[in-house]
Amino acid sequence: MQLNTISPAEGSTKKRKRIGRGPGSGHGKTATKGHKGQKARSGGSVKTGFEGGQMPMQRRLPKRGFTPLARKVYELVKIAQFEIFEAGSTVSIEELVKAGIITGVKDGVKVLADGELTKSLTIAAHKFSAAAKEKIAAAGGTVQEL
Repeated sequence: MQLNTISPAEGSTKKRKRIGRGPGSGHGKTATKGHKGQKARSGGSVKTGFEGGQMPMQRRLPKRGFTPLARKVYELVKIAQFEIFEAGSTVSIEELVKAGIITGVKDGVKVLADGELTKSLTIAAHKFSAAAKEKIAAAGGTVQEL
């Protein structure tokens, strides 16, 4: 095999359609654009969303809601997910990332009271639900708010 003998696989390439090259080509005269009209002219195209002068859909529909600029997005961790850690250990955000429970920290980590905790752990996070604090305390653990 040599570089000068390599060719594309059979049927993988197609010739470009040469329009406007005379009547013999089958694509002469109007060059596949039909007769007259806006779409036959050079640079002639209709804007996206234009409906022929009728009030366009994006203007007919009402605007709703808004996105608050100061919104905080927390990574959520359930109490049941802490069962993989050894009793008496301190669970930090780095430990949660290492264990694969969270992928990264957005604006912080919030612990929710979903599930049961049977071990005494020291858990460090940005926020805790009230029920989560109770469950951690009931298991003999402590809460560290960052």
